[in-house]
Amino acid sequence: MMPRFDILKDVVTDLGIAASFVTIVPVASPKPAADGAVARATWALPVAGLLVGLTGAVVYAVASKLGLAPGMAALLALATTALITGALHEDGLADTADGLGGGRTRERKLEIMRDSRIGSYGVCALILSFGLRWSALAAIASPWLVTLALISAHAAARAGVPAFMSLVAPARPDGLSARAGSPPGRSVAIAFALGTLTLALALGPAKALVGLVLLSLAGLILARLAIRQIGGQTGDILGAFEQVGEILILLVAAAFLHGGG
Repeated sequence: MMPRFDILKDVVTDLGIAASFVTIVPVASPKPAADGAVARATWALPVAGLLVGLTGAVVYAVASKLGLAPGMAALLALATTALITGALHEDGLADTADGLGGGRTRERKLEIMRDSRIGSYGVCALILSFGLRWSALAAIASPWLVTLALISAHAAARAGVPAFMSLVAPARPDGLSARAGSPPGRSVAIAFALGTLTLALALGPAKALVGLVLLSLAGLILARLAIRQIGGQTGDILGAFEQVGEILILLVAAAFLHGGG
């Protein structure tokens, strides 16, 4: 019985670490995580993402029930997901856009990405992110289909993060990504399987395949940019990867689920 109890305890611990890693919900122990614990817990990122998406879906459904138009309900849903995550991924997207777009040297790009101020590239990136996601949700309209779109987008967008962390080395030794460590192969495989399963169940196998191909291409392009321009990945790069993945899955959902198809 003890090994089973230990496994269950590890699963609960990993879920708490993953949730605290991508949300502002204080679910993990306040004690510092042991070495390698965060990297190991990355398998649970899709689960944490699913819960974030579900929270946004509940807000959308309540807003729709109250008679609000799809556009307003979609805006409230997006505001909710940004609030529960502390806009962590949006911040990463903005910093990545500013750094990769504005700096001339590797050192300058990393310096810009660490700067809390936002530049024109970051503003444009956030406008595009919120605009595309809002448009996709408003086009889908149906609360049930929006639920499927949100949970699949948030789960799948985070499912590729462990693989990205494993394949692309940290750009600097003292950043968030470097402190988290490189996820073991088992965590990478489980996260990918959970993300794929969520996509397939929510959107169907064919649509899930389209989403996976787009996510893979986006990951390869971002990885190449990050390696060439700053020598690897950072926490901001990972946030940008999540945002791009979220956008792509919502666009796929809008294209196929619009009108209930």
